[in-house]
Order: sequence, then C-alpha cells, then structure tokens
Amino acid sequence: MTQTIFARIAIAKSRLDQIRPLSGEALRQLDEWYDVNFTYTSNALEGNTLTRNETAIVIEKGITVRGKPLKDHNEAVDHYAAVKFMRDLAKDGCAFTEADIKQLHQMAVSRTLSSAGRYAAGDRFITTSQGMRAFPPAHDVPILMQQFIGNLPDELSPHAAFMAHLDLVTIHPFDDGNGRTARLFMNAILLRGGYPPVMVDPADRPDYIDAIEAFQTGGTPDLFLSFMGSQLLITIDNHIARITGDVPDPKQNADPSKSQSNDPKPK
Repeated sequence: MTQTIFARIAIAKSRLDQIRPLSGEALRQLDEWYDVNFTYTSNALEGNTLTRNETAIVIEKGITVRGKPLKDHNEAVDHYAAVKFMRDLAKDGCAFTEADIKQLHQMAVSRTLSSAGRYAAGDRFITTSQGMRAFPPAHDVPILMQQFIGNLPDELSPHAAFMAHLDLVTIHPFDDGNGRTARLFMNAILLRGGYPPVMVDPADRPDYIDAIEAFQTGGTPDLFLSFMGSQLLITIDNHIARITGDVPDPKQNADPSKSQSNDPKPK
C-alpha cells in the first residue's frame, strides 16, 4: 500500500514540476495562502477554535475575534511566524540541527508556553485508546534527539519527511507543541525537496491520531505513511489547481483504505 502511495506522489510531483516555475508575485500569493492555511489546520488539530477565515484576519490584520480565547489568537500569530522560519530553513540548504527544531518550537509556542524552545524537564503522558502512556523520560531526550538528527537521511523524500514527523512526535521532546513542531519540521524537509507543504485536514484528525498511535504502540509506520501520503496527494492536487485555475475534488486522491475511528482525546 505505501509503495502505491509513493508512486502516485511521484507522478503528481512530476505534473507539478511541469507547470513550474511561477512568477515571483504568483509564487508569493500561493505561499501566503498555504502559510495561513497551514497555520489554521495545524492549530485546529490541537484544539484551536479559530476558523480559517478568523485565522487569516488575526494574522493579516491583527484583529481580535470576538468570543475567541486570547490563547487561540496567540497560537495563530506564533505559528505563522514559525511557518516563515520553516520556509527560511528549507531554503538555506544546511544540514538540519537540533537548534533548528528548538527554534521551530520556540517560535510556534512563544506566547503560550514558558518553556518554549527547551526540552521537557519532566515526564510527559498521553491518553490513548489503550489508556495512559508515558513518553521517553526527560533525561533520555537529549540523546534521543541527537540520534534523531544523526539518523536523518540525506534524501529529501516524502518518506523521509513523514518518518521525521513520526519519530519526533514519538520522542515528544517538549512539554507541549510537539505535534505542531513535528509538522513544521516535516514540511521544512518537503519544501527543501521541492514539494508543497502538506496539511492535515482537521476533519481527518481521528485517522491522523490513530495512525500515530498505531506506531507508538508497537506497530509499523505503514498506516501513518499511507495517511500522510494521501494528504500530500491532496495537497499537490490543490497546489496544481491553484496554479492552473482548475478546481478538483479535494478528496479525489485520498487513500480509500483510510481507517475510521471515534475521535480520541486531544494530545
């Protein structure tokens, strides 16, 4: 199944490459749309209540949305700044470092987490469908992160990006903001490899959480790779549609084998 997904991604990427490059202004507008949308989707996965339009208003106009928590506004501003750093990181061409990941985290949660940019000092737990589960002890995080960076492949492929996300969120090195940081880092790898940034539709959150949990409870990464592959196919199709003016079915490339489950408790 995963081989089929990655073969389809390669075909879609080839189609995308055929209509590149864009003019400077067209590329700027496209990137801006993605940056706002990525901020909305990534925060929504973590419980942020701002809609896509509200997220855009907060980012672009600095307007406070009546009835929405200040924390949600701060998360939008922070994540958007982290996305800009993510793009710079993708362009610089240097090997990724622990400092890059810490900086992504620091920017993504700077207004909402006092330990922004620092590894967790205490234990972290998560409620799963199988009960409470602990992440690696805080004293193991530095060596695990050194190994994580050291094991990153040179190949800038979707497989490498998806596995980086999965491994990073499994280490869970920070007190909070691990999912947002993992998605930012995954997209830095994808962008450097010439792919558009992939976004997880908040409506697909149950499948996303299930795929992560399947790996973290002893399974293979295949479910997660297939899930993220289907999301990247949707993203590439939408990217092409925005360039050409076509409007495809946003789910036309979704993996038909995606698992179904009840929405689990937030991480």
